[in-house]
Amino acid sequence: MSKLSWIAIVRLGLVQTALGAIVVMMTSTINRVMAVELALPAIVPGILVATHYAVQILRPAWGHGSDLGGRRTPWILGGMATLALGGTGAAFATALAAEHLYPGLALGFVSFVLVGVGAGAAGTSVLAMLATHVAANRRAAAATTVWVMMILGFAVTAPIAGHFLDPYSNSRLIVVVASVCGIAFALSVIATLGVESGLRSRQGTEQTAPPRKAPFRIAFAEVWAEPAARRFTIFIFVSMLAYSAQELLVEPFAGLVFGMTIGSTTKLAGLQHGGVLTGMIGVALAASAIGGPILGSLRMWTVAGCIASAASLAAIAACGFVQTGAPIRAAVFALGVSNGAFAVAAIGSMMGLAGSGAPGREGARMGLWGAAQGVAFGLGGFAGTVTVDVARRFVADATHAYALAVVGEALLFLGAAYLASHISRARAPSQQTQTSFVPPSRLAEGV
Repeated sequence: MSKLSWIAIVRLGLVQTALGAIVVMMTSTINRVMAVELALPAIVPGILVATHYAVQILRPAWGHGSDLGGRRTPWILGGMATLALGGTGAAFATALAAEHLYPGLALGFVSFVLVGVGAGAAGTSVLAMLATHVAANRRAAAATTVWVMMILGFAVTAPIAGHFLDPYSNSRLIVVVASVCGIAFALSVIATLGVESGLRSRQGTEQTAPPRKAPFRIAFAEVWAEPAARRFTIFIFVSMLAYSAQELLVEPFAGLVFGMTIGSTTKLAGLQHGGVLTGMIGVALAASAIGGPILGSLRMWTVAGCIASAASLAAIAACGFVQTGAPIRAAVFALGVSNGAFAVAAIGSMMGLAGSGAPGREGARMGLWGAAQGVAFGLGGFAGTVTVDVARRFVADATHAYALAVVGEALLFLGAAYLASHISRARAPSQQTQTSFVPPSRLAEGV
């Protein structure tokens, strides 16, 4: 079977960059406008973002559809078109809600469903193409490259959008979001053009096995029976629960407590995502350049990243009582770095675990973990905003209410650190080495 070159892998990574550019506008900018400019209860954007994540529980079904069709590109571009349509619709819905609340919220619900469907279909199909056509000795490096490029979409889009959103107006919001969505879809078309057809032309007359049509419930049951896969699923759920809740709280917290403008809080989100990128690259460089039993251990980086994330969240909560914006910027950047460290380590562990256990179930394992992530993201955003709304009924000061929710997220990260420290214990000794970081240079050499 033909394999993707590094150029093709980077081109598929650009699709993830485009996907991240749209999604960050939904989870940060639209969320902040509803909570601050429209003065809606925090649970409103929380429900909308939760909807976007909840529909992604169908990721295994979308991957199965692209398997049966034999072509991934239509699913990628169809998903990106749906995502762009949903993102633009969400901006229109927000502007409409300012004048007509219930019609605006109804349009917002439909738009966020489209965002979830589009992101899930496109993202799953990109990963499926990588899993199918990336050489085995390049898979871990390719997965990290694509993930970093998605984070790059977050980090680049947020500050640029923030610049054009000041001074805020509903019409300006629509123009900025629609422009981001249009550019993202165009980038996806250019990035995927000829990639899959090139694989087919190089493959020539080589015969491939027809898609396997085994019932999904059987594969799911087999994977869930594996202790390592089950424990890793629980870790993904808990860590993503904490991660997703913080995304809906940091910007409103900065806007309400410190009086930051929408442009400033959007740039703050960009600073956080820039920290994520820094953390991911830093861990990869440290593990590859130094390595060894400590710095080369993905389990160590996962645990350390979760603990550091908890500490950063505690610092953000404390910033509310200092009443100055300087410390929160440092704390938010530190949170991003910590998140990036645990994320890249978790990705590496995931790639190793996906190939362990019963053969022929790699897709089922990835689908299980993707579903756990989607459910956790939906529940995390909802739970975080509900915590704020409930706390504000008993605590008049917004600082205390948001601090309570942020500390709750910190405790979840500590729980995730405990789970991560026990994941490899469920695996056979012969599989333990898969949790160590393999430098990209060695991967390329087939070592």
